[in-house]
Amino acid sequence: MRSFFAKYRLFGVVLFCVSVVIVYLFYNALKPKKTLPIYEPSMVNPELVDSSLFYVKKYHTIADFALINQNGKKITQAAYKDKIYIADFFFTTCPSICPIMTKNMADIQKRILNDDAVLLLSHSVTPEIDSVAQLKKYALEKGVDDRKWNLVTGDKKQIYDLARKSYLAVKTDGDGGPYDMIHTENFILVDKERRIRGFYDGTKGEDIDRLMDDIVILENSYKE
Repeated sequence: MRSFFAKYRLFGVVLFCVSVVIVYLFYNALKPKKTLPIYEPSMVNPELVDSSLFYVKKYHTIADFALINQNGKKITQAAYKDKIYIADFFFTTCPSICPIMTKNMADIQKRILNDDAVLLLSHSVTPEIDSVAQLKKYALEKGVDDRKWNLVTGDKKQIYDLARKSYLAVKTDGDGGPYDMIHTENFILVDKERRIRGFYDGTKGEDIDRLMDDIVILENSYKE
């Protein structure tokens, strides 16, 4: 009897290992893969959606833009072609949430530094104050890497329209005029097709970690 078990021990071990592998493969094949939503205006708080977008049910994308970065270079949507990127809205003289947001964006920059597929884009909401020179000074102070991160200024109405009608990041009150002011903690994840894939509180560490996890999910979706 002992010799019988000894004879078939190796066979049993191999059979067990093969069974474990098969179960693992079946589990992975049947387990649903996590995906990110594609945000349309109808999926967002109505207070953040311009009335002109209420009936857009699909195909919402970030509009074309032309702004100037911290190096005086013209930045358009072409600079983000076939890239995943994180957008936000800030101003260099902000004493409240912006320093925290910029610190967290700098942390994201470190974490994506060697990932060529991901970029950052920060829009000044006080372009009349945030000149190219002011943005450059701020960029140097905050450790902005020009290869990964554009701080942009330009036409105020264009920037405010982007915030309200493209990124769905702030309440729609206001017209982009001299007395209009927007202030938002939102970080917005945008995919290679210029669609919104996530919203995150740029002042909260747990949201930054969630954003980093979602970037991985989004990148993996392009590999499948």
